[in-house]
Amino acid sequence: MRRRSRTICLSLAFITIFLHLLLALTSLSIYHQPCDPPPPPRTDILRVLAHTSYTSVGVGRGPAEPPTDTLQRHFSNKDAKRGAKGHIQTLSDKGWSVKGGENASISLAGGVGHHDSNQAEPLESDLSKLEALFDHPLYNIPSPAVPEEDWLLKVKPKVKAIEKSSQMWVSASQEAYEDVQWTSDSNSHPPWLRFHLNISRWQLYLHRDPNMEPLTQQLATHRIVSAVQKSGGTQLKLVMSFPNYGQAMLKPMKQERDEETNYNLYYFSDFERHNAEIAAFHLDRILGYRRVPPVAGRLVDVVKEIKDITTDRKLARTFFTSPVGNVCFYGQCSYYCSTEHAVCGRPRHLEASLAVMLPDLSLASRRTWRSPWRRSYSRSKLAKWETEPDYCSTVKKTPPYDKGTRLVDFMDMVILDFLMGNMDRHHYETFEKFGNNTFLLHLDNGRAFGRHSKDEPSILAPLEQCCRIRRSTWLRLRLLSLPQYRLSDVMRASLFSDPLHRVAPLLSEPHLAALNRRLKTVLETLIRCQNACMSVYFPQASLSL
Repeated sequence: MRRRSRTICLSLAFITIFLHLLLALTSLSIYHQPCDPPPPPRTDILRVLAHTSYTSVGVGRGPAEPPTDTLQRHFSNKDAKRGAKGHIQTLSDKGWSVKGGENASISLAGGVGHHDSNQAEPLESDLSKLEALFDHPLYNIPSPAVPEEDWLLKVKPKVKAIEKSSQMWVSASQEAYEDVQWTSDSNSHPPWLRFHLNISRWQLYLHRDPNMEPLTQQLATHRIVSAVQKSGGTQLKLVMSFPNYGQAMLKPMKQERDEETNYNLYYFSDFERHNAEIAAFHLDRILGYRRVPPVAGRLVDVVKEIKDITTDRKLARTFFTSPVGNVCFYGQCSYYCSTEHAVCGRPRHLEASLAVMLPDLSLASRRTWRSPWRRSYSRSKLAKWETEPDYCSTVKKTPPYDKGTRLVDFMDMVILDFLMGNMDRHHYETFEKFGNNTFLLHLDNGRAFGRHSKDEPSILAPLEQCCRIRRSTWLRLRLLSLPQYRLSDVMRASLFSDPLHRVAPLLSEPHLAALNRRLKTVLETLIRCQNACMSVYFPQASLSL
């Protein structure tokens, strides 16, 4: 009997040890996996990169991170080593003067504004944080070269002598446009053309793209030879043309930066803001998306650069001089195109955002997709996702969200919109050439940054309902929550490079503080998703920030 009881006790002990080991292995597996079974991972490089000054918590491994060409198609590694002093030197080369140490201020000879030197964080410190962020391994993940079929546009390698005359770029007017001849050599291309040729399946531009500086400088300073109103849309927009055949979309200043959206105004009736378009480009780049076309601020002469050169008769008829001597115009559109909502210079200078135009639709057609979480745009009706808590399960079974990267790409856009407070994302676009396996274009961000005192939790509904996010996005969000990479600080530093910053900060300090608060909300939402997933297997387990 003693031998039998001893055998039974040993057996029970071995069984207990085995069950504990099995429980531990299961716990580790669940900790790194979403509730839904993910696709097989491509590589564990992100897990290695996550071992930095923080502890990463995986919410779910999304599809593999889009590749970025390590050769970067004419990319120079020297550009990746610029420090904060390099940023200041760049601004000095453009005519800016930077004085002082920690309490630095900036000025422009003959400028129209003054920048307050009493900043929440010293300028050089913020610039150093931004440079350190872009040097971090999470922003420099090595990847294979981009295949030829993954570039949006191509340049013909050779042109026969017989065809040469018809293939040359010839100016339409010697007075307005430059007489240029472009070849297959990228050095002969203007910045806007280099931007178009560097668009790939995964992004609009490269992480350390040396073309960004000349491109944004062209938007801010190049001579404007034509201005016409863009058709479509609900509010006034102009298409501006440059002598080198580049084009940009102009959105004018309609209200002061610090003026918040009226609480009684519906989101679909809100003004579009020029500074929101600029800030959206910088935030999109800081998040590592690179899906917003480059935007720069500019002081436009309403008379010289719009009224005197426009060939749009309908637009020309809407110019007038206000009682105080300001030159105004209002154009023709669905909303806010009337004398009561006119756009006015001070007296002739008008703040505006200029976004580089994407390739013409005849060269690179785009497909428009209706957002599954589109709002009802009604004052009384609710959308389907607002009444069905399990709405995401239906979306995940519907093409193109049932496979590929589309769902996690959509979540990237949701996070961007929540940080900006943008409720107006009813549609999005993709390039048709790449089918369903490509990134989403983050266009039309003018209704963002309307309120800093109130967050809109309904924007995060897709993330809360689906609990899916790309792992690299999750790691970058955690990185931006750390003091050494604080989102508000790197955003302030990034916006400092825009020409309109000399007039006034493009985002007020309350808006910058709201970015930190909203980032914390996003991270808390993801933690709740992880806890909900773990509670299915371990009711006592929980995670926290």
